[in-house]
Amino acid sequence: MFQSKKHNHGHCIKSAMKIAIDLCAERGVRLTALRSLVLELILQSHQPVGAYELLDILKNERRNAQPPTVYRALNFLLDLGLIHRIESLNAYVGCDAPHTNHYAQFLICNGCGAAAEISDVRLDKAINALAKDAKFTVNHRSIEVEGQCPNCQAS
Repeated sequence: MFQSKKHNHGHCIKSAMKIAIDLCAERGVRLTALRSLVLELILQSHQPVGAYELLDILKNERRNAQPPTVYRALNFLLDLGLIHRIESLNAYVGCDAPHTNHYAQFLICNGCGAAAEISDVRLDKAINALAKDAKFTVNHRSIEVEGQCPNCQAS
C-alpha cells in the first residue's frame, strides 16, 4: 500500500535487501554488486524509476555504465521477482512479496507519482476464468490503475 509519513524507509530497504540476498542464495544465483546497487536504487523510492534514470545515477559511481548493463541487471531482478515493471510508465518498482509467485496490480498516483502494489487472487481467478471461456491463452498481464493516493488526497 501507499506509505504513510511515519514509514521507516531505511528499515524497508534493509529488509528488502536481506530478502534479495536470501532469495539469491536459495536459488543459487549471484546478487552481484551492480545488481545489488540497481535494486537498492529502485528501493530508495516508492515511485517507479526508469532505466535511464538508473543509468544516470549509476554513471556517477561507475563511469562505464551503459544501457545494456542496466537492462541486464533489471532483467535479472525481474526474473527473480524482486522488482516489477510498470508498463504504462516504462519504469520499475520493488516487489512487496518476492517470495510468492503472484501477479501484481498497481495503484499509481497521478499527483506524486507513487505506486502501490496490490495483489488479489480473486482478480487473477476472474481473468483466468474469462480467458478460458474465450479460449484465450494469457501470456502477459499488467493491471495499472491511476488515481490519487491518500497523501495527495489529504493535501
